[in-house]
Amino acid sequence: MKLVSYLTDGRDQLAFLVDGLLFDCDLLHPDLPNSMNMFLHYWEDMFPIAKQVEEAIKNGRIHKEQGVSMQEAALLAPVPFPTSCRDGYAFRQHVAAARRNRKVDMIPEFDQYPIFYFTNHHSIQGPGEIRCMPDHFEKLDFELEAAIVICKQGRNITAEEADQYIGGLMIMNDMSARKLQMEEMLLNLGPAKGKDFSTVIGPCLVTLDELEQYEVPCKEGHTGKNWNLSMTCIVNGIEVSKGNLGDMDWTFAEIIERCAYGVDLHPGDVIGSGTVGTGCFLELNGTGKLNDNNYVEQWLQEGDTVEMEIEGLGKLSNTIVKDESSFSILAKKK
Repeated sequence: MKLVSYLTDGRDQLAFLVDGLLFDCDLLHPDLPNSMNMFLHYWEDMFPIAKQVEEAIKNGRIHKEQGVSMQEAALLAPVPFPTSCRDGYAFRQHVAAARRNRKVDMIPEFDQYPIFYFTNHHSIQGPGEIRCMPDHFEKLDFELEAAIVICKQGRNITAEEADQYIGGLMIMNDMSARKLQMEEMLLNLGPAKGKDFSTVIGPCLVTLDELEQYEVPCKEGHTGKNWNLSMTCIVNGIEVSKGNLGDMDWTFAEIIERCAYGVDLHPGDVIGSGTVGTGCFLELNGTGKLNDNNYVEQWLQEGDTVEMEIEGLGKLSNTIVKDESSFSILAKKK
């Protein structure tokens, strides 16, 4: 299934996405909820009902006239109010390239255990405008990723069972203000202010049954599902990044195992994959300068359009806009 949240009558509405049309879940079946939050909290009861309804849409028993065009809807993040948001560090290629560009050796701990950080789940957003403050434009960056959402409560979940806790996959753009990030991490803490202003997910949540045709073995020595899904990022009509979700070294299952150690995971928790290789300007600029002393750095600017596409998951489009405020915390440094 593909599930979308959109804004209607001042609230979030959950809908099936079929052939570019949105069908409100609660209008099609009395037992289905009108919000993603409720769907996730009662996932095991809701999912089989939802599958039957989706099949009825696809085979014509529910008429297309009951749907509205996705293009006309005010799309929200598929999970508009996540209970938390963590982001992983799963792609060895990205980590190795970033360290090479800084002329430091690959860190051996990467291959020993997956890691993650918490970001601001209140700054989750979907397609549309990304509003940035002046300091955000100091080396403003995208990060091309995928994300999952947890669909049932669990604690001390092993990697072998963790895929059962995944509700589905989405595209994630972990927006990054690199100057803020680099400064605060000099104190060995963070990232925080460099990341907390916007994390984009969308345009839809794609359940795992929809992705079975793309499943491939995970890397040797690892555990969990893996998917052969091409990933691209286009800025102002120009492709700047290309990768594949199948290149994840640490699986989502292994990241879940780490996240859930001694901690309850809850329906609505969002977990990102981390950046795919070549998946941000920070890495691309570093590689460019390493190979060419005359390389000109690229960073996102006001008015830029960022389009991310992952095979099977759709296309996520955002426009960078400037906030009206001129306030700067960088200017307040002692």
